[in-house]
Amino acid sequence: MSVVDAAFERPLKTEEEAAMPLAGGLLGNGYQCGLLWGATLAAGAETYRQLGPGPQAEAAAVVTAQRLVDAFRARARHVDCSEITEVEWKTVSKGQALKFVARGGPVGCFRLAADYAPLAFNAANAALAEPPVKTPVPPVSCAAQLAQAMGASDLHTVMAAGLAGGIGLCGGACGALGAAIWLTGMARPQAGGKLDYSNPALTAVIERFLAASDYEFECAAIVGRQFEDVADHAEYLRQGGCSRIIAALANQEG
Repeated sequence: MSVVDAAFERPLKTEEEAAMPLAGGLLGNGYQCGLLWGATLAAGAETYRQLGPGPQAEAAAVVTAQRLVDAFRARARHVDCSEITEVEWKTVSKGQALKFVARGGPVGCFRLAADYAPLAFNAANAALAEPPVKTPVPPVSCAAQLAQAMGASDLHTVMAAGLAGGIGLCGGACGALGAAIWLTGMARPQAGGKLDYSNPALTAVIERFLAASDYEFECAAIVGRQFEDVADHAEYLRQGGCSRIIAALANQEG
């Protein structure tokens, strides 16, 4: 995220540090690579700078996230951290960690980060240069809806919007969950900016989410399908889809 922000010449230190728990595929759970979450947030910030707040910007953020997913998959072949690294970081043993290091895993991750950053920057610029999609009636994005429920700013709402539907509607781990982890990280920064998968505030977010999602992490499993496009996702939200999950993540349930 910080590299893409720097490419746009708009660093966001607090937001970048708060994105650290997305590493390892959401607190080390092995879902979508943290590079993809971070790039989506960075692209969302640029979307806000170009389009401001509102449903048009949220729709553009989702479309941009779709392009980011395509670019990432073309480079890494897989989207999920567990498939890329062949390690489950949440439960990694010392032996697994040593094996990962021995086969050059850290170097591969740094190389992927170096390769993907310019691809993400170019994909975001290309997507934002495209003619805008028809703006659906709000709410447009589950992640943006969650951000609003948590009292986020207009900037942070648009930044989160592209995470919808498991990042750009790709059906992976819930985008609203990723947004909640990120926003909670900004509200309760970790000491020294250190990555801590056992942070109690973030663990509580996961627990509330799992209770509301019937213990499913992935959007496609929760919804029972993948969304066709921005309009399809927006219609699902208008019909009350994911309202229970959004309320739980925003801690609005009694």
